[in-house]
Amino acid sequence: MKRIFDISMSLFCMMILSPLIFLISLMVGLSSRGSVLYWSNRVGKDNHFFRMPKFRTMRMGTPTVATHMLSDSLKYLTPVGPFLRKSSLDELPQLWSIFIGDMSFVGPRPALFNQDDLIALRTQYGVDMLLPGLTGWAQVNGRDELSISIKVQYDVEYLKKQSFWFDMYILGLTFLKVVRGSGVSH
Repeated sequence: MKRIFDISMSLFCMMILSPLIFLISLMVGLSSRGSVLYWSNRVGKDNHFFRMPKFRTMRMGTPTVATHMLSDSLKYLTPVGPFLRKSSLDELPQLWSIFIGDMSFVGPRPALFNQDDLIALRTQYGVDMLLPGLTGWAQVNGRDELSISIKVQYDVEYLKKQSFWFDMYILGLTFLKVVRGSGVSH
């Protein structure tokens, strides 16, 4: 049932949001040089790697590390980057990843390929068996403000409690968080 929901809802969202996706593509393309999309190597289900698209919010040549690990992340942002990140609109291309089955709407956020500590903890607790999500239980409980160990605790709680209705609850909370712009530190 979850996969059917993911396919149908991602297709519906891509169609409905296509004018917005086109507008953001123009904004990114006209405000800085480089590709409109940034393809990030991420860790998916069973620790298999996949390429996850996002609208590019960082300048070309930015080191490939988690944003919080950059000494001055603000200097790497494109002119439209702060707005796209604060509004979470940079995540819209991940609808494609959901459609093709690399991701789900709800699950643990996919780790960067070099976040060894996060990957190891998720593997230790069996979270790696989950399909990564556009949003998750950790995101609605703190997002960027949480330490890795706390994020994994929320991921484990999601693993134990996952259900269609819990996913709907998380999606509803995500919508409220995005509208309020809460939990985003960069």
